[in-house]
Amino acid sequence: MVKSETIDAEFSEKKEKFDEKKEETKERINETKEKFDEKKEKGKNIADNVINDFYKSIDEFKDSIKNMQKTADQRYSEYKKSTVQTIDIDLVETKEMYFIKAAVPGVTKEDVSIEAGDNDLTIETTFKPYIEEFDEEEGAEVIVSAIKSGRCVKTVRFTNSIDIEKITAKFTNGIVKITIPKLIIPKHKVNVE
Repeated sequence: MVKSETIDAEFSEKKEKFDEKKEETKERINETKEKFDEKKEKGKNIADNVINDFYKSIDEFKDSIKNMQKTADQRYSEYKKSTVQTIDIDLVETKEMYFIKAAVPGVTKEDVSIEAGDNDLTIETTFKPYIEEFDEEEGAEVIVSAIKSGRCVKTVRFTNSIDIEKITAKFTNGIVKITIPKLIIPKHKVNVE
């Protein structure tokens, strides 16, 4: 019986050691799992922060681009106001006449000035910007400004002299049609003595 008791005692002792190691292993696994979960949560928080910062950076970049576009549009608008633009015209010539068709939409005939010289003609007007049609209280702002505004001038130089006394101009629906007769000087034969 002594052998059986010894075996039982050894078995019990080994079982206790095994149970202790098993408990220690469980505790280490639990500690490791807790550390892993903590690191996983920290990593998730870091990833969330990185993604949020990334989206925030994209939004800031978009806002920056919009502000740059707005500033560029404002500067372009200021540039257009400070420079003299040209009036769009068609010019047709016959043997005896020049014909000009000038586009001056949005202005009255009183706002169009035409001056003629010996062999040139100048058309001038001022286009009002569309934004001026709005009250300040409305808070309107220009998004795109492609229509001419400000002082606009077009000077046409002719190869022939023109008869400035017989020039005519008609204004209809934002179009000025100008008829310019050529100054035809008859040839005179000179006698040689």
